[in-house]
Amino acid sequence: MQAFIDVSLNVFYVLMGLLMLYMAYKAFTTIQGVKRIGTTVFWILIALPFILGALIPAWLIGLFVVLSSLLTLSKQVTFGKYKSLDETFGQKQSKLLKNKIFIPSFILAFVAVGIAMALGNYANSSLFAIGVSSLVSLLFALIMTKAKATESVEDGARLFDSMGPVAILPQLLVALGALFTTAGVGEVISQAITGVVPADNRLLGVVAYVLGMVIFTMIMGNAFAAFSVITAGIGIPFVLSQGANPVIAGALALTAGYCGTLMTPMAANFNIVPAALLEM
Repeated sequence: MQAFIDVSLNVFYVLMGLLMLYMAYKAFTTIQGVKRIGTTVFWILIALPFILGALIPAWLIGLFVVLSSLLTLSKQVTFGKYKSLDETFGQKQSKLLKNKIFIPSFILAFVAVGIAMALGNYANSSLFAIGVSSLVSLLFALIMTKAKATESVEDGARLFDSMGPVAILPQLLVALGALFTTAGVGEVISQAITGVVPADNRLLGVVAYVLGMVIFTMIMGNAFAAFSVITAGIGIPFVLSQGANPVIAGALALTAGYCGTLMTPMAANFNIVPAALLEM
């Protein structure tokens, strides 16, 4: 089963990469002016790691990240043009489907939770669950709306493109958190906390864990980026070692981290993406 999960994840990543290549194609064919090349190259650089995965050396993926960041910094990335929904057709479908349009969203959530719980003992089971539930939800949506698969590709690319470079911000910040953990930042934090918080005091350990997540998330701009560092430095030695449930402690720590994100300008990480998805 583990082998099947690993292969399936690679398939999901390839599908995501192909969608980004389609976005690169749309950028090249619909954008006028100097930003056409920059936008096309940007989405190609993002797509290649998803498609080729482990075949690409780590240093080359790092180079892709730097180049894509430079393209964004120099304002060479803009939005492609996609087919817009016919307003009359949209109103007709809205009256026909009504609240049933939300069913695929519920299917995605419940199927993902069910698969993740059933395969909880396998590595990357949660990622596998999200991938499978997304496909099941998409299939149900296509059957319910009688839409063509090509329309889902077009509209999916349009929504993703509407977020632009911000869409990859969470992944980059998580990678930064992993880099900090590898560099031993967590150990430094642990040594600093040891002199303040008694190792056998559960309450102070929890307080340090929660506040550490809030503060470090404010610094990093992303709770997931801070999670690995603070959990290694404070969570494991001061909370989990006292017998805390890792699932519950981790969920509460991430919740504290989200509070930290929303206290900084980096809350754009959470605010811009949903706003772009909802076209607000």
